[in-house]
Amino acid sequence: MSTEPPPNGSGQPPDDDPFRKPPPTNQGGGSPYDNPQDQTPRNPYDNSGGAAPPPPPYGGTPPPYGGDPYGGGAGFGGAADPLAGMPPLADSGKRVLARILDMILIGIIVGLLSWAFHIASFSTDTDDINAGKQAGSSLLTAVLYVGYDVLMTARTGQTLGKRLMKLRVANLNDGATPGMQANLIRALVLWIPFSFCCACIWTAISGGWSFFDKPYKQGLHDKAAKTVVVSSG
Repeated sequence: MSTEPPPNGSGQPPDDDPFRKPPPTNQGGGSPYDNPQDQTPRNPYDNSGGAAPPPPPYGGTPPPYGGDPYGGGAGFGGAADPLAGMPPLADSGKRVLARILDMILIGIIVGLLSWAFHIASFSTDTDDINAGKQAGSSLLTAVLYVGYDVLMTARTGQTLGKRLMKLRVANLNDGATPGMQANLIRALVLWIPFSFCCACIWTAISGGWSFFDKPYKQGLHDKAAKTVVVSSG
């Protein structure tokens, strides 16, 4: 079995990603609240001789230190909050502005290329719509929008619009920059319906979902890719 690391673009973020949250460690003596069997810290006020602590009075497993005993944290079922240690979630209004900037930029390129290759999405003569040109324009739109989103976000977690708005895309589970696979899923969910049928209506639905989603403010494309958008500065 080869021990070489996977090449870039394998779908996994690099291990040296500066945004990845470090895994929990137990170095430097650990926490006084950790109780591994081989090193059980003694409480000077405990006269039980190192016996196991009594079970919680109401049954069940006691929450981790600092956790919410009533399961009211942002994590599901009282689990650790995946956003812990990450920047704050992005303002939904800034996300909309960043998306509009990106749409204007790529829209200009799509328009120029459609004009250059004579594949305008519609004709001024409504009695002579060229379905082939319309399909070609939709395909060009999908390729450019998806390619732009995937390549830009895979590098730094930012498109140009997000960079201007000081936002970035992050994996929900570890805060790292999403890999190619996650970015491709995210872009396909957002841009394929936009390009072939629903245009701005789908963009408003998918992106606007973040205004109401709790607790992670995810658009529908974020939910599909298991990503969030956070502040970068």
